[in-house]
Amino acid sequence: MKVLFLTEGGAIGGLGHIIRCSSIVQAFAEKGVIPTFVVNGDESIRRILKEGSYQACNWLHEKWECIKFIEEADVVIIDSYLADLNFYRELSERVRVPVYIDDNKRLDYPRGVVINSGIHATTLKYPEREDVQYLLGCGYAPLRKLFWEMELKEPGDSIESVMITTGGNDPKNIIPKMVKFLKDQYPTLRKDIIIGNGFDNINEIKSVSDINTHLVYYPDVRKMAEIMTQADIAISSGGQTLYELARSGVPTIAFCQSDNQILNLEGWSREGFIEYIGDFGRVEEKLIRALNKLDSKEERLRCRDVGIRLVDGQGAKRIAEELLIYENQVISARR
Repeated sequence: MKVLFLTEGGAIGGLGHIIRCSSIVQAFAEKGVIPTFVVNGDESIRRILKEGSYQACNWLHEKWECIKFIEEADVVIIDSYLADLNFYRELSERVRVPVYIDDNKRLDYPRGVVINSGIHATTLKYPEREDVQYLLGCGYAPLRKLFWEMELKEPGDSIESVMITTGGNDPKNIIPKMVKFLKDQYPTLRKDIIIGNGFDNINEIKSVSDINTHLVYYPDVRKMAEIMTQADIAISSGGQTLYELARSGVPTIAFCQSDNQILNLEGWSREGFIEYIGDFGRVEEKLIRALNKLDSKEERLRCRDVGIRLVDGQGAKRIAEELLIYENQVISARR
């Protein structure tokens, strides 16, 4: 079976699409299937993808440059916020098994498989169709291989360290405000700040840092997992990192960085894993309230248990298995 991934990402748009697609690539590799990976991105993607493991192509505007990959594939998995409905329809007509990774019911998808691993996926009321199969919910959250099996940290008696991440960039300049606040209000707290490829405010972050502020530049998955397992709590934006934090059992204070994160954040808040502080306005009041709540060891233990119950790390494997079954069903139906 030949599998093709089409996705996008980079310093400006972030790396969430690429990271979750690479997780599913790893799951296929475990089954002896080595997919082709085509990415519309910039130089920053080289930090997370090995040279030679992907093809760089602006497939949105240079479709015919990668059409040979599409026509040779049995399964095409597309993860995009930019591709329009016409592209999906053409893909559905050309490919035996078209697969669409979705977050917020962005389109009325044509024939194929729709994957939404969001905590809120089952609330979106996707249309029931005989020619569309849905894989919905956290059970399909595609995490990188290092998160498939991992040791979990037991909550300490007090909060001594926090991991802070906004993803690949910090477009709203949140990190400097957060670092200054924590430095002033919680001077003994260790702060591990994840610096992504698209950060353009590093000097400002340094200017408000103290001896307990540690900037972690462009960490790979191993370093991210290490920091998560050491942190007592995390402060994070509302993207895919929340699923890795849930899997790692790290109680999290979460904020909204863009509108497409709102449903995800509201879903995690309903489940009780995160303390949701909105769009980071009135930062002092919201952070103090959330930190005071998580100061309780019992509350952090409860949050940890919610996270690991909802995300067990096996989502990428489930996706690969389901797509293998689905492809066999399509082949049988066409005989």
